[in-house]
Amino acid sequence: MQINEIPVFFTIDNGYAPFLSVALCSAIENSSKDKNYRAIILHEDLSKENTEKLKALATENFKIDFVPMKKGLESITDRMSNRLRCDYFTLTIYFRLFISQMFPQYDMGIYIDSDVVITGDLADMFAIDIGDNFIGACADKSVADVPPLAYYMENAVGVSRYEYINSGVLLMNLKRLREAEFHEHFLKLLNTYHFDCIAPDQDYINAICNGKITYLDEVWDTMPTEDKPQKENPKIIHYNLFSKPWCYDGIQYGDIFWKYAEKSGFIEEIKAYKAGYTDEQKQSDTKCLDLLLKRGTEIPENEITFKKVFESGVKIRL
Repeated sequence: MQINEIPVFFTIDNGYAPFLSVALCSAIENSSKDKNYRAIILHEDLSKENTEKLKALATENFKIDFVPMKKGLESITDRMSNRLRCDYFTLTIYFRLFISQMFPQYDMGIYIDSDVVITGDLADMFAIDIGDNFIGACADKSVADVPPLAYYMENAVGVSRYEYINSGVLLMNLKRLREAEFHEHFLKLLNTYHFDCIAPDQDYINAICNGKITYLDEVWDTMPTEDKPQKENPKIIHYNLFSKPWCYDGIQYGDIFWKYAEKSGFIEEIKAYKAGYTDEQKQSDTKCLDLLLKRGTEIPENEITFKKVFESGVKIRL
């Protein structure tokens, strides 16, 4: 049973409220007036003030709901207490993997990271037919040409660099994921193998769903790139990793972010955040990126990887 509305899931902590506001503001402005949407915000320690400011963005056909992460996961942990060995903090990293179980009223849904601007109509994405596949997503072209990360995808996660998807934007077949008991399979792998990952939720999604993914046009997950021209008509701009206009100048598509930031109700907070982004923080970003690349070459050499376990005959892919 699919309710006659388009559910769009986000997750934030209190510090990310200003950036989610930009995402919501853009999504609402570019939505169809004759369709019904519901943004479902799973949050951790969101202040009352920020909740009210975000709630104020809602319109007659674009509702906004708030669900505390811990409360949303309680039904799962209660039913699986004898098998679940992860604390809430760990689970919140993986929360998008539980959406199908947490929201059984929906057959389909959209998940989007909060570091985005949505310049297209999400109803168009929701209407894409992904058949019997688990998800629709975009191949992560931003890392396919980075040798250490491409090596990691193919030799640790065990999928082609051209098939590895970015999990920041997902069209989810929630009914199919429930039927396949996706969350149970994920928890079994997590608790049995504790795979070392660069991008935990993303790597599990790729390893489990490979072969049952509909690849969407990259306009639905367009990322800033330093060496490629700007796309003319992106529908979702995803300021992934360190390509964030609220931290750095000169970010591709940055002007689009600031256009919606002005309307978000958080413009002063966002400007203050950027003004206060220190050289130390920028140096830390560089170190994090260097570490990411280093781990990309190291993790495939581990004794236990998705690829090695899969090749040993263990069921990884559903």
